[in-house]
Amino acid sequence: MFSAGFRPFFLLAAAWAALAVLVWLCTYAGGPAPPSAFPALVWHVHEMLFGFGFAAVAGFLLTAIPNWTGRLPLRGAALAALAALWLAGRAAVLFSAYIGPVAAAIVDLAFPAALVFVVAREIVAGRNWRNAPMVAGLTLLGTGSLLVHLHAMDIAYTAEIGNRIGLAALLMLIALIGGRIVPGFTTSWLVRHRPNGPRPVQGRRLDAVALATTLATLACWTAAPRAPATYWLALLAGSALGLRLSRWRGLATIGEPLLFVLHMGYGWLALGLLLLGFNGLTGWLPASAALHALTVGAVGTMVLAVMTRATLGHTGQALTADRWMVLAYFLVSLAAVLRILSPLAGAEARSITVMSGFAWTAAFLTFIGRFGPLLLRAGLSGPALPKGSRLVRITPAVTQPKGSP
Repeated sequence: MFSAGFRPFFLLAAAWAALAVLVWLCTYAGGPAPPSAFPALVWHVHEMLFGFGFAAVAGFLLTAIPNWTGRLPLRGAALAALAALWLAGRAAVLFSAYIGPVAAAIVDLAFPAALVFVVAREIVAGRNWRNAPMVAGLTLLGTGSLLVHLHAMDIAYTAEIGNRIGLAALLMLIALIGGRIVPGFTTSWLVRHRPNGPRPVQGRRLDAVALATTLATLACWTAAPRAPATYWLALLAGSALGLRLSRWRGLATIGEPLLFVLHMGYGWLALGLLLLGFNGLTGWLPASAALHALTVGAVGTMVLAVMTRATLGHTGQALTADRWMVLAYFLVSLAAVLRILSPLAGAEARSITVMSGFAWTAAFLTFIGRFGPLLLRAGLSGPALPKGSRLVRITPAVTQPKGSP
């Protein structure tokens, strides 16, 4: 369980994604609110961003960083302690009406502080400066959570901007990391299955424009969500991301859902930004349409896609989707579509919102049912090996004689 970061944190992320939404649906349907010092809606948003989202990011980074730096991964007691901090934070925020908002903030913010320290230490020790922006992203996530806590403590009315900072940080991480793994995995798959076909095209100028405009959009949306400049930037960023995605040969992978879902997740990011700009300039659609395209669609789909692929790869399984994985992908997409359309349904809006929540919960429960046994049992925690190969432990020499190769 604590041999690699993806094992505890992917399980925790999926379990909290399912449970926290069920708690929110109970309140939304007229039941009791969570016993939190946060208002019910603020608690819901905070736990999706800084509970579910932070756990998924932690699982990914703690698994990827050893590949980036060549250093041993965080494991054992240290990893267990980090997971315990995350769990303590969820309990503290949920029951903060009893323990008080100050105590809840201290407990909850211990996890992002510890994670930032671990990631920064590994990147500095491995001199892996290319991935230094990951530290900035984690710091922004922690800052967003802090601002929500300040609101709960009546120190500053910053819950709204804190949640926007958290979502902006997650979306920027998707833009950055997705821009590496989606075309990379697609190229590898096409080399094996369509060796004579065209490959994904990555253009430095287009990629730079897409990422720069996305960063500018998210910064403006965080600071001034209703400014006209934000809407125009969102249209430009969504268009650039969509053009970038169109060059990655996504339709060629439709026969392999494990890969195609990564394209879908990145597509939700582009669509969400386009909706943000379109809604702001025309007012034809509810403002929530863009928000839920970015949250349920982009964050939900990309997290599920990365968790399924990473779990298969690091437990030595074949990198292909079975019917349970396809069901999970379908359910999270259904949840996004229903949540976007629910405000347009008139008297049925509440029912459709509840259906969206159940589809979301079912998607992550399906993940737990399919991958829980792989995450809990002992086994390979490195990349999948070809059939017939075996692991060999290589111990590097500490010193070398002068002049040796």
